[in-house]
Amino acid sequence: MKRFIKTDGLHRKLEGWPLVFTILVTISILVGGVVEFVPLVLVKSNVPRIATVKPFTPLEVAGRDLYIREGCNNCHSQMVRPFRHELERYGEYGKPGETVYEHPFLWGSKRTGPDLSRVGGKYPNLWHVRHMQDPRSTSPRSIMPPYAWLLEKELDFDILPTKLRRLRAVGVPYSDEEIARAVADAQAQARAIAADVEANKGPSGLENKEIVALVAFLQRLGMDLKASTQAQALH
Repeated sequence: MKRFIKTDGLHRKLEGWPLVFTILVTISILVGGVVEFVPLVLVKSNVPRIATVKPFTPLEVAGRDLYIREGCNNCHSQMVRPFRHELERYGEYGKPGETVYEHPFLWGSKRTGPDLSRVGGKYPNLWHVRHMQDPRSTSPRSIMPPYAWLLEKELDFDILPTKLRRLRAVGVPYSDEEIARAVADAQAQARAIAADVEANKGPSGLENKEIVALVAFLQRLGMDLKASTQAQALH
């Protein structure tokens, strides 16, 4: 029986040198990772740009951070897959160029609730406010928990210039002027959303609350791609 068992060879010797074997495996993993990762970083053409895709406004940046903080991306994906049933329900399939300015990206296919890639403009601002306050008031069969505190907690506007500077450090093209007026721009957009909610007989006094930032972010989702589609139709 022993003659059928091969006990020598390079691999068998390496197994007898655990430290050397570990080092060689680590090197091979690092080389493989670099080979796959470097082209994605250095070759911009790997992610086709969409001319209508712009960086988020300061208020939308704040809303996106709240979206992540509250775990919304754990139940709602932001990636329409190129399957017929998804295209019929959600619209145009997701493209990498849509998310070039998102850090971190929120792609994924896990869904407890519907995909939100194309939710921008689908519902009025008040609908989103009501949905976050009491999901069953807008979607009777929803299993989503309420997030009523978003209508009560004050939004930190002062941190927005810092957020934009950090995003610029990783490649988002915010100018010095945009960073300098981040607070003013965010407050102006927040007032507009709050005024619209109140005008439609919704709660008042939301212009400084976190909910307006989240609404701003949700209303932006998919709008850049819609603008691209409209531009193509005009030509």
